[in-house]
Amino acid sequence: MRYLTAGESHGKQLTTIIEGVPARMPLLKEDINSSLLRRQKGHGRGKRMQIEKDLVEIVGGVRHGMTLGSPVSLVIHNDDFKHWEDIMGEDPISEETKIRRVVTRPRPGHADLNGALKYGHRDIRNILERSSARETAARVASGAVAKTMLKHLGIEISGYVKEIAGIVAKDQEHLTMSDRQQLSEDSPVRVLDKDVEQSMMDAIDLAKQEGDSIGGICEVYVEGMPAGIGSYVHYDRKLDSKIAGSVVSINAFKGVEFGIGFAAAKLNGSEVHDEIAWSEERGYYRTTNRLGGFEGGMTTGMPIVVRGVMKPIPTLMKHPLQSVDIETKQPFKATVERSDACAVPAAAVVMEHVVAFELAKAITEQFTSDQFPKLQAAMDQYREEIRCF
Repeated sequence: MRYLTAGESHGKQLTTIIEGVPARMPLLKEDINSSLLRRQKGHGRGKRMQIEKDLVEIVGGVRHGMTLGSPVSLVIHNDDFKHWEDIMGEDPISEETKIRRVVTRPRPGHADLNGALKYGHRDIRNILERSSARETAARVASGAVAKTMLKHLGIEISGYVKEIAGIVAKDQEHLTMSDRQQLSEDSPVRVLDKDVEQSMMDAIDLAKQEGDSIGGICEVYVEGMPAGIGSYVHYDRKLDSKIAGSVVSINAFKGVEFGIGFAAAKLNGSEVHDEIAWSEERGYYRTTNRLGGFEGGMTTGMPIVVRGVMKPIPTLMKHPLQSVDIETKQPFKATVERSDACAVPAAAVVMEHVVAFELAKAITEQFTSDQFPKLQAAMDQYREEIRCF
C-alpha cells in the first residue's frame, strides 16, 4: 500500500490516491468522514475549522460499498476556494496583478524560505500553500481507509493527548481500548486524564490571550497487532522506523519515542527490557511493555505505544519573530495573525491515522493481499501458528 496527496491549502480540493488496498474490503464514506470531522475538533482550534467542513467524495476504487482492488481515489473539496479563486486559480494572470499578490516575507518556523531556495520561487505563496497543515486532511482520509482495514482484521487504534505546555496526563494503563477511544472523543483537548483537562484548556486560553502558542505530546495506542510484523533483516523494513518517519512527517512534529522512550537512557537494562512468558491461551507475551510493542524492528504482540512531540505553532500574534524580506533584504517582524494557539488535540488525530496507514501497509506487505477475505484468513492462520509455536 502507498498513497499520494495533491492540492493546496486554499486550492479547489485535496486529493489522495491509495494504491494497494485489497479488493472486496467494505468501505463507506462514513468510515472516512468520521475521521475527517474528528481532525477539525479540539479546544484552541482556529476559524478555518468553522469555514471548512471536511467531507470526502470517493471518486474511484469503490463500488457498492466494496473496494475493487484498483486505486482508491478520494477528494476533499475546499469550501472556501470561492474566496481564493483569483489568487489560487490555475489560469494565467497579468504580470501587474501577479506582482501585487506576491508574498516575499518568509515566516520563521515554516517551510517558506527553505522551499523558496530549493524550488526557486520568488512568490512564497507557492510554498506555504502546499506546506500548510491543511494537507494532513488528505492524510487522515488515507489513514481512515487503513483504519477500516485494521478494524476488520481485529486491530484497534486510539490517538490522544499526553501533554500540553508541560501539563502531563497520568498514565492510564488500566483503560480498555474502548475507554481510550471514548474518553479522548469526549474531551475538548483529547486527554484521557480528566484531572488535567481544565488545566490544559486554561493554558491554551492563556496562550491565545497573550498572542502566543504552545505545543505538546500525542500518544497512539494500538491493540491486536500480532507478533512478527515488520522485519529485522534490513534497516528500511523495520516497522518502528517506518512509524517514526511517518510521525515526524506530520507538520510541526519534532520527535518520536516508543514505550518508555528516552527515559531508557537513564535506566539499567533490568529496568528496560520486557521479560518473556507463555500461556496456552495467549502464546508468547511480555510481562511488561516498556519497549512499546517493538523489538528488533518487529511487533512483539503487545500493545504498540508511540508518542510524538509537536512544537508550538510558530506564527505569533503578539510576539513576532524576526525575518528578512527576500526581495528587499530588509528585516521585518513576522506579525501574521493566526488564531490557532494550540493544535495538539487535532494533531493526535492526524498521528493516529498516519500510524494506522503504516500498520496496514506492513500487513499487506507480509501477507497475501489481493483479496481482503484471503488476507483475513491468512491473518487468522498466522495468529494461530504463532500462538502454538
